[in-house]
Amino acid sequence: MSQNISQFSFPNNIYFGAGAIDNLPEYVQDTGIKRPLLVTDPGMLNTEVFPRVKTILKAADIQYSLFSNVNPNPLDSDIAKAVEVFKKGNCDGVIGLGGGSALDASKVVQVIAAHGGKVNDYDNSTGGNQNIKGPLPPMIAIPTTAGTGSEVGSCSVITSVAQGRKFMVCSPLLRPAIALLDPELTTSLPPALTAGTGMDAFTHCVEALAVKDFHPMCDAIALKGIEYVAQYLEIAVKEPKNIEARGYMLLAAMMGAVAFQKDLGAAHSLSHALSAVCHVPHGLANAICIVPVMKFNKELCLKEYARVAACFGINTFGMSDEEAADKAIEAVADLNKKIGIPEKLSRAGVTKAHLEELTEKAFLDGCHGTNPRKCTKEDLMNLYKEAL
Repeated sequence: MSQNISQFSFPNNIYFGAGAIDNLPEYVQDTGIKRPLLVTDPGMLNTEVFPRVKTILKAADIQYSLFSNVNPNPLDSDIAKAVEVFKKGNCDGVIGLGGGSALDASKVVQVIAAHGGKVNDYDNSTGGNQNIKGPLPPMIAIPTTAGTGSEVGSCSVITSVAQGRKFMVCSPLLRPAIALLDPELTTSLPPALTAGTGMDAFTHCVEALAVKDFHPMCDAIALKGIEYVAQYLEIAVKEPKNIEARGYMLLAAMMGAVAFQKDLGAAHSLSHALSAVCHVPHGLANAICIVPVMKFNKELCLKEYARVAACFGINTFGMSDEEAADKAIEAVADLNKKIGIPEKLSRAGVTKAHLEELTEKAFLDGCHGTNPRKCTKEDLMNLYKEAL
């Protein structure tokens, strides 16, 4: 193949709109699933969403098994337990319901159900993902937060209990057969969770845009995702029942996950370690870290960040790219403030005593390898200090 040819991919079958959840039995039938495993987290059981899904499945006489013990940052042990339920229930497919954790867990349940072993065996960093051959049991992904975009992604982020670190399992085969995006399912999210997950989507878009690989489709999608977050996240936080804002935030989350086919950057290495070591929610960690990382990358991302400024509605006419990039960074910090994101990690329980371990684990994380500016271990330490 000529070196001038680039190959692009695009994701799965998406159903979007208020009330889309009512068509779930039809989508189950379309995938050929006869007995699904419904995977979610304990908090979901106490929401208005879970009873609605149960009622819809019951009315359609769809028998299912339930695993509802996914941790906020899914553990490798969660996956093993879920697969046990899958096998005991003679399941032939998966419905993931919830935030990124439930969806990430659901995707790797497919892998272990099909291939056996432990989820750690499929760790990207050890080349284990090459052992994912398929076919995998089909999956329907139903996000109830607008953040990770896991419903259209081909990766899962899992925490190793033994190693105390996050690792990734990635393959195009992990991408759910169907993504069901219903903004009605996100209206009960509390403001803090709406804010954190929304900034997770934003960070996906910004970091993907900044990666220097050539992928014009991802760049265009990332910019539209940034525009939606800039326009609608504050509204979604302050007007939780606003279906329009909730819908556009679901789209922004989906766009972020599509865009980061191009890869991510240092903010994600920092946040993955923060979640593993200090149990800081992933979206909140990204929200706090993205501002210092944008400052760190600015000199190599002037044109990209100038376009981010325009997504915030800033009139950049007559500005240099550097001036526009500075305005973009200011706009991101201002959005964080407006939606209640703390400025510093210390407000999220992180202390100086954590910095050494955080830096070690962040350096082991592969995301900073595609950061536009090369990161040394010292650089990551300095970014933590600035964010602290």
